[in-house]
Amino acid sequence: MRHPAAGPLGLLAAGLAGAGYLYTRDPHLPGQALPFCPFHRLTGLQCPGCGGTRAAWDLLHGDLPAAWHDNAALLLALPFVAAWYLVRLRHGLAGRTWRLRLGSRAVAALLAAAALWTVGRNLL
Repeated sequence: MRHPAAGPLGLLAAGLAGAGYLYTRDPHLPGQALPFCPFHRLTGLQCPGCGGTRAAWDLLHGDLPAAWHDNAALLLALPFVAAWYLVRLRHGLAGRTWRLRLGSRAVAALLAAAALWTVGRNLL
């Protein structure tokens, strides 16, 4: 059985590797070897995550206004994701497992927020 810190530490290593790769490629320019959004390719509409790669690149280069423009919802969610990760890492390093448990109301609220964000950003 693996140590409880293996998951968070593996996620950190993968995140650092991804950030290093992304730092050298500008997703605002065509022809970069970066992932694409299949939803956007099929429909021409933006999903809740569209612009996330561009926003991450902007954040890596210290351009907060551009990151906000690319995907404001991602930027607003980032502190919560960071807090979740730090709690999970702390528990993992202490040898304990910890999982985020969301009730049905929280899941419904997150899905509703994603739906509203998707509709809003495609209408405006």
